[in-house]
Amino acid sequence: MSRPEIIKNLKIKHPKLSNLHLEMVIDTFIQSIEEALINNKSVELRGFGTFFVRKINENPSGRNPKTGEVIYIPKKNKIRFRASKKFKEFLNK
Repeated sequence: MSRPEIIKNLKIKHPKLSNLHLEMVIDTFIQSIEEALINNKSVELRGFGTFFVRKINENPSGRNPKTGEVIYIPKKNKIRFRASKKFKEFLNK
């Protein structure tokens, strides 16, 4: 689902709110998640799941799978998502 589709669905459920207000709500929500993850905090949405940052250590002896060449893989952070038990049960009905 894309951002405009989310705004359209919110507009259907809350017709009194303007598109501008709905866009501000979506933008604020996303920015709050981004800021928390940048500060290495996890974001838990009850009944949905948790976003968190996983630190990936450097690997000086990684390999390019296409050529087999040894390459250096730097240390980095990755964003991960863990679905809640309730959400998993809902998906697997």
